[in-house]
Amino acid sequence: MHRFLAGTALAAVLAVPAAAQDGMRIGVSMTSFDNPWLAVVQSGMREAEEAAGDLTLTVEDAEEDVAQQLNQVQNFIASGADAIVVNPVDGDSTQAMTLRAEEAGIPLVYVNHPPYDLDALPDNSAYVGSDETQAARMETEAICGMLDKPATAVILIGPLANHAAITRTEVTKETLADTPACEGVDLVEEQTANWSRVEARDLMSSWLTAGIQPDAVIANNDEMAIGAAQALKTAGVSMDDVVIGGIDATADGLAAMAEGDLDVTVFQDGAGQGRAAVETAVALARGEERPQAVWIPFEPVTPDNISQYSN
Repeated sequence: MHRFLAGTALAAVLAVPAAAQDGMRIGVSMTSFDNPWLAVVQSGMREAEEAAGDLTLTVEDAEEDVAQQLNQVQNFIASGADAIVVNPVDGDSTQAMTLRAEEAGIPLVYVNHPPYDLDALPDNSAYVGSDETQAARMETEAICGMLDKPATAVILIGPLANHAAITRTEVTKETLADTPACEGVDLVEEQTANWSRVEARDLMSSWLTAGIQPDAVIANNDEMAIGAAQALKTAGVSMDDVVIGGIDATADGLAAMAEGDLDVTVFQDGAGQGRAAVETAVALARGEERPQAVWIPFEPVTPDNISQYSN
C-alpha cells in the first residue's frame, strides 16, 4: 500500500538524527547542472548532507540524456551506494532505473520530476516534489484577477516531454476555460520555449512581429516569463500594459518582480525538495519506513507579499 504525506507534516515525519550512519554514501543524478532551478534543488541536498553528519553525496550531471542517467544509476549501484537520488530527465523513462535499484536492494528517491511508475514504486523507493496542478491554477487565477476584460493571453511552455510543463499547461488552459475570474480571457497562442529565457525572448519577439501583442503572458516558469518581459520592453511595450506571470519564485524571478517586470510567480520550495529527498534516502537506507510520496506545497507570490520571499 502506498503512503502519502501532506507538506504540513513534512518536518515531523522526515526529521533525521544529527549523524548519519558511518560512511553513508548517496549517489545523485541531476537532469542538468545548467538549469538554475535545479541548482536550487541541489543546494538543498547539500544542506541536508552537511546537517546529517557523516554523509557523502556524489552528484553527477546527466546532461539531459536518459541513457546517461541510467548509466549513472547503474554505476552508483555497482559502486555500492547506500541509496540513490534521481532528478529524472524524462519521467516516462524511469522504470529501468526503478527496476535496477529494486533488484540491487538499494533505496531510490526521485525528486522534483515524478517517475512514470509513481503509483507502483517498490517499498524502498519514494518521490519528493510539489503538486504542479496547484502551481498552475494559482498562477493563472492570479493573472486573470489582474486583467481588465476582455483580454488576450499566451502560454509559454516548458519542454514538451517534461511532466511539470505538461501539467502546468493543461491546468492553465483548464483554469482559463472554467474559472469565473478568467471569463473574457482569450488564449491566442501557446508554444514551447524549453524553460529558457533566451528562447522565450525570441518567441515573444516573433509573436510581436506577427502582430500578436498579448495582454497577459502565462509562463510555465520564471525564466521564460523574464525572457518575454525583455522582448516586450525591447519592443517598447510598457510593463503597465501587460500582466506577466511565472512559476518557481527563483532569485531572478523575484528580482524581476521587484523591478516591475513580473506580476505574479509561485514559490516552489526547491531547496526543501532537495533536503527532503536526501533525508528520505538516508532514512530508507537505515531501513526506516517513509512515505512514498512527499508533497511540498506551492505558495503564490505577488508584489504585495514579495518581502516574505526575498532575502
